[in-house]
Amino acid sequence: MALRYLLPGQMHFMTRHGFDVLMISADGKELPDVVRNEGCPHVIVPMTRKITPLQDLVCLVKLIRIFRKEKPDIVHTHTPKAGLLGMMAARLCGIKVRIHTVAGLPLMVEKGFKYRLLKFIEKLTYSSASHVWPNSRSLMDFILNKKLCNAGKVGMIARGSTNGINISRFNREVLDEKILNGIKAQIHYSLQHKYLLCIGRLVVDKGIVELVNVFVQLQKKDASLRLILVGGYEPSLDPLPPATLQQIENNEAIIHISWTDDVAYYMALANYFVFPSHREGFPNVLLQAGAMGVPIICSHITGNIDIVTNNETGLIFDRGNEQQMDKLLQYAITHPQHMQSMAAKLQQLIKENYRQENIWQNILAAYKSLVN
Repeated sequence: MALRYLLPGQMHFMTRHGFDVLMISADGKELPDVVRNEGCPHVIVPMTRKITPLQDLVCLVKLIRIFRKEKPDIVHTHTPKAGLLGMMAARLCGIKVRIHTVAGLPLMVEKGFKYRLLKFIEKLTYSSASHVWPNSRSLMDFILNKKLCNAGKVGMIARGSTNGINISRFNREVLDEKILNGIKAQIHYSLQHKYLLCIGRLVVDKGIVELVNVFVQLQKKDASLRLILVGGYEPSLDPLPPATLQQIENNEAIIHISWTDDVAYYMALANYFVFPSHREGFPNVLLQAGAMGVPIICSHITGNIDIVTNNETGLIFDRGNEQQMDKLLQYAITHPQHMQSMAAKLQQLIKENYRQENIWQNILAAYKSLVN
């Protein structure tokens, strides 16, 4: 999923600009598409997202074998588990350029023993890397303030982002009318309704509990409101409480789409994009919504605040604060012109600073500099 949804196009770009790229990830239904789209060879290493010591050891050995065989000039990892195992294996194999991109920190929402464990794992990952690239300014500040990493290793690509935004895809003018009409029929779209859209995993970490609670109360006052949730559940990792699940499944004003590649179409139909996540690195979905010109209401967390400026390019509420979220959503719904004005400013900023090609060129330049 990381290769398919977080890094699409990047591996193919590097291949076209002189690098032999080998992709490594766990298996998944996205794999055939990834190999076809990127045009690069792929090796499966069955890494998990959970804490699985025995499985992790098996994967570490597999990675060491791969690196010894391939002798890469650069190992570049994404996601926490791949970062930990990939950086350790690369260091053990004597690979000089070991880059880990940080795109969010699970420890930000943990306490007690789990917080200390995750902090130790992050420090181990960073100590094994030669370069650590947080994908936002606020995430870099967090890492340095918490002394998770030697400051000399830490850097950022351009103004942030892991992969930038495909402006040609997230553009209302290129949408297929047939697909748009099909989605309208699927969700029973009506101009009489006002649509709030949230895209992401349906888990506690994404602020779904607060969003559903606030929406239920707002919808009682305004029957024209609809909430579209695009994303799948993760019951084994971060399950939603039964009351929230019941509302999602049984409330006729809440529309759940388990997953889709047509997120641009849902954004085109949405009146507002709501993103109440508890932790992020530099969320692609905010770049996408911003590029589509959808007014944004989001939480005050790392990553979000690098993209959205409160009351200038969107509205921001404190993480987990249902009262503030409710207040800002009521304001947004009753002040559509102001919201559209802020959305237009954000759209222009994203087009100027976060085009995919610009991010890729900056990464390519960094690669070449480090190898030389």
